[in-house]
Amino acid sequence: MSFASIMRQVVRKIELNNRQEKILQIVKENGPITGEHIAEQLNLTRATLRPDLAILTMAGFLDARPRVGYFYTGKSGTQLLTENLMKIYVKDYQAVPVVVKEDDSVYDAIVTMFLEDVGTLFVVDNKGHLAGVLSRKDLLRASLGKQELSAVPVNIIMTRMPNIAVCEKDDLLVDVAKNLIEKQIDAVPVVKKSAAGYEVIGRITKTNIAKAFVALADDD
Repeated sequence: MSFASIMRQVVRKIELNNRQEKILQIVKENGPITGEHIAEQLNLTRATLRPDLAILTMAGFLDARPRVGYFYTGKSGTQLLTENLMKIYVKDYQAVPVVVKEDDSVYDAIVTMFLEDVGTLFVVDNKGHLAGVLSRKDLLRASLGKQELSAVPVNIIMTRMPNIAVCEKDDLLVDVAKNLIEKQIDAVPVVKKSAAGYEVIGRITKTNIAKAFVALADDD
């Protein structure tokens, strides 16, 4: 599922039903207005409207003040979606990284990728710092040659620093999603910076991002 299709799904999820649209219109025209007065205009009981008012308030379309009533926040569904996206961080969805050492063989890397069922491996040096990245394409390309894979170290075929996209745990997930799309890659390492280099502490993949945005859609 592409990033764009996920976003369309999220937007569809926050569409309102007819009664909720009518409530919004009443509040826009008459707010602040009490729940009782809204119910009167719709010829419904206050109890019947309570779930709709709760949904509209929790979603951010309406705000409520004690002894004053409901008023329209002026925010569209797209604006509310954007606000929610700005609250999701890498640390909320990062997964455990799968790493190999730069002197491991290409054969060992292929076995690791198969056993861990991942599409990207992160390569670390002998001090445990990020040195490179291996994709399925890198390993496939290497396996097509006539060389003995168990004799070729991964540092020969990996993408090296500094040509690697990385992120940190406090980065916004939507920014990482944009980076994945722009660079046409499947995953990025989550790193912790130090004077000696980057320590790999996690990974963000397209699957992680899809889960996050679908969860946002389900919540709405």
